[in-house]
Amino acid sequence: MNNVVKVIIIAVAALVFVGIFTSTIFITINPGEEALLFRRFAGGVNPEAKTMKQGFHVIAPWNKAIIYDVKIQTIEEKMTVLSSNGLNVIVDVTIRYKPSSSKLGNIHNEIGRDYSQKVVIPEARSAARKIIGRYTPEEFYSTKREAVQTELEHTVALELEKKDIILDALLLRDIKLPETIQMAIERKLKQEQESLEYEFRLEKERKEAERREIEAEGIKKFQDIVSEGISENYLRWKGIEATESLAKSENATTIVIGSGKDGLPLILGR
Repeated sequence: MNNVVKVIIIAVAALVFVGIFTSTIFITINPGEEALLFRRFAGGVNPEAKTMKQGFHVIAPWNKAIIYDVKIQTIEEKMTVLSSNGLNVIVDVTIRYKPSSSKLGNIHNEIGRDYSQKVVIPEARSAARKIIGRYTPEEFYSTKREAVQTELEHTVALELEKKDIILDALLLRDIKLPETIQMAIERKLKQEQESLEYEFRLEKERKEAERREIEAEGIKKFQDIVSEGISENYLRWKGIEATESLAKSENATTIVIGSGKDGLPLILGR
C-alpha cells in the first residue's frame, strides 16, 4: 500500500512539475519567427550560436527562449524638420525593415528587442534632418522629391546595416509645407507655366511667319521666271499656232490675216 501511495505522490508531483514548466520546456516557434536560447547558467545569449527556427523545441526549464519576429516590419513616422531656409517641413515616411537573422544575438546583446525604437526611428529622423535641411521647400514641391527619397533611403540603409538591421524600403509618403509657402509656390509655378505657354505661342507664330515668307518668296521667284520666259515674239508665235489650229477646224470661222492687234489674224465667228 505504501508503494502505491509513493507512486501516486510521484506521479502527482511530476504532473505538477510538467504543468508549471510546460511553457518553459516546450517551445513553439511560429512561421516568421526565430528564437535565441538564453542559458541562465552558461553565459546568457551566445551571439555566435544558431537561432532556433520555426517548429517545436524542447529546452531545459532553467533556460529561456527569446523569440524575435524576423518578418518585414513597418513603421509609419511623421517628422518635423527644417528646410535650408529655416522653414518647418512635415515629412511622412514609411520604413520597412527586418533584423538580420544571422545577427540576432548581436542585436539582442547590444540593443535589445526594442531595436526599432532605439535604432530604426532615430536613424530615420537623423537622416531626414540632415538631408532635407539641404533643400528649399520649392525644391521639395517641384523637382527634388524623388532625389530626397533616394538619398534618404540610401543613408538610412547604411546606418541600419551597421546595427545588423536590414532596410527593405523607405517611402516618402508626403511632404507638407506651411500653407502660405505652398500657395506662393503654386502661384509661382502657375506663372511659370503661363510664361512658357506664351513663349510657345510666340514661337509658333514666328515659325508660321517664316513659313509664309518662304512661301511668298517661292511664288515670287516662280512668277519672275515665268515673266522672263514669256516674250512678245513668243506670244505672237503662240497666237499664230492657235490661228492655224482654228483654220483647220470644221467649225465655220472667218480669219482675216493681219487685221488683229499686234498683227495677229482677226477671227470672226458666224
